[in-house]
Amino acid sequence: METQRDPELWKMAKARAAFKSHIYVYLFVNIGLWGLWAFGLLWNHGTSYPWPIWTTFGWGIGLVSHYFSAYTLNGKDMVEREYQKLLNKQ
Repeated sequence: METQRDPELWKMAKARAAFKSHIYVYLFVNIGLWGLWAFGLLWNHGTSYPWPIWTTFGWGIGLVSHYFSAYTLNGKDMVEREYQKLLNKQ
């Protein structure tokens, strides 16, 4: 017998699982990029600009926003609070 899922909780669970997947891809790709850069350091005898910093930083901003959307920002609660504010003004 299958239990019914709460649609809001299911949506939150999917968002959090997607965020965790995003972290793994971020780490895998950035470790690879930094590894390439380090290999270049060995090849060029230590004279190389740390170019992966831009990918790490830029993608990190997207990762932080993904975290907030998955874990802290709840659109339903925000709408409810705004609605209550409008009701209180009348």
